[in-house]
Amino acid sequence: SHQAVTCTEVFLLLLLLLLLLLSTGNIIGSGIFISPKGVLEHSGSVGLALVVWVLGGCIAALGSLCYAELGVTIPKSGGDYSYVTEIFGGLMGFLLLWSAVLIMYPTTLAVIALTFSSYVLQPVFPNCVPPYMATRMLSTTCLLFLTWVNCSSVRLATRIQDIFTVGKLMALGLIIVVGLVQIFNGNYETLTPQVAFEQDRPPSVGQIALAFLQASFAFSGWNFLNYVTEEVVEPRRNLPRAIYISIPLVTFVYTLTNIAYFSSMSPEELLSSNAVAVTFGEKLLGMFSVIMPISVALSTFGGINGYLFTSSRLCFSGAREGHLPSLLAMIHFKKCTPIPALLCTATIVILCIGETHNLINYVSFINYLSYGVTIAGLLYYRWKKPNLYRPIKVNLLVPVCYLLFWALLLGFSLYSEPVVCGVGLVIMLTGVPVYFLGVHWKEKPKCIYDFIGEWLFLKCCPDPSEWTDRSSGRSSLSANS
Repeated sequence: SHQAVTCTEVFLLLLLLLLLLLSTGNIIGSGIFISPKGVLEHSGSVGLALVVWVLGGCIAALGSLCYAELGVTIPKSGGDYSYVTEIFGGLMGFLLLWSAVLIMYPTTLAVIALTFSSYVLQPVFPNCVPPYMATRMLSTTCLLFLTWVNCSSVRLATRIQDIFTVGKLMALGLIIVVGLVQIFNGNYETLTPQVAFEQDRPPSVGQIALAFLQASFAFSGWNFLNYVTEEVVEPRRNLPRAIYISIPLVTFVYTLTNIAYFSSMSPEELLSSNAVAVTFGEKLLGMFSVIMPISVALSTFGGINGYLFTSSRLCFSGAREGHLPSLLAMIHFKKCTPIPALLCTATIVILCIGETHNLINYVSFINYLSYGVTIAGLLYYRWKKPNLYRPIKVNLLVPVCYLLFWALLLGFSLYSEPVVCGVGLVIMLTGVPVYFLGVHWKEKPKCIYDFIGEWLFLKCCPDPSEWTDRSSGRSSLSANS
């Protein structure tokens, strides 16, 4: 009937809106308050920086389309980890998991924690950079507090996430509106083509590649929809629609935010600022400038909470699959929280805290490496299983163009920052012997199982009665790897 058709259309529309909220909400985060300085520094001019932001969104759209095909062809939870394990086998899947646990999530958390401390302390130290130890101590305190929250209650952690999401929306909306008012009032000298593309010397290709790495940090999260493809009704229609709308929308918001920055700040002012949004607020908001650091601090606080929540679940999933020590698959019997995985994540993050923009290059390089391997898997899977039914099948030019850009970006980034990118690559490759010793080697001597299982577990968890192994649904002192 007409009424039934109308109800179905309304339902599909609501579902599409939900997908849009999920994708845009996960992409738009604290990165837009962190990356503009790094993008401008490496690109060398306002005009080229804006071009990098727009092209960064285009590249994210290409990657999203490839992931949409993988998501409905291999309908498993776990995203990249599941796809690469299915296509290339356990070793490649383990390396992705290893790099995510040791590099991607901890380094991202460290960057967001440092941004939180910088924005909180900037009003206290208005005329200078906040002291090194103060930012590190505040970052560590915030991280430990949110680790305790996530260990104590899942409900409390999710409520914090819901409440603090408002912070980033307030901050971005305020920046864009005030910036547009500035432009309408004629304050756009920096944005005119003659001035925007002025530069003392043209940037090298390697520097432009690093600018893209900085921008990609703000766009990270575009593959989030792959974690919900199993629950999506009519993914063949709704998944591409969500991608076509959400990523251009995010790109538009990011570009407008950067235009707003440049409407009131010269490139020199932006580069010298330790907290760009705070400097923007001080110049334009007067007595209401305190709103800006509060909004960004709320945004980054929620970002830390969200990444802690998801990264601990990744450790949990890897341990349940036997790719990480089974201690990390334990959850507290009463609180139902993965406390060992959370403590492991927090410990690694504290060790990762360093200089913000180097950390962004570090994590973005590994992120792009993982994306490239996954999308190369799409091409291999097309060749390996050509007759497999694919509800979504993108044109071959999409993954090929992405991989060409990927190869150029990683090659020039490695050339420009060999130490930063090389260390990340080496850490990733250390997973090879770990995989063969801990996962592939099945017949290990009993003494190794005793050491990894009972001794380590009893040291960390002295009261086994309060713990359960979710992979078996019972108390356990054993270790799989």
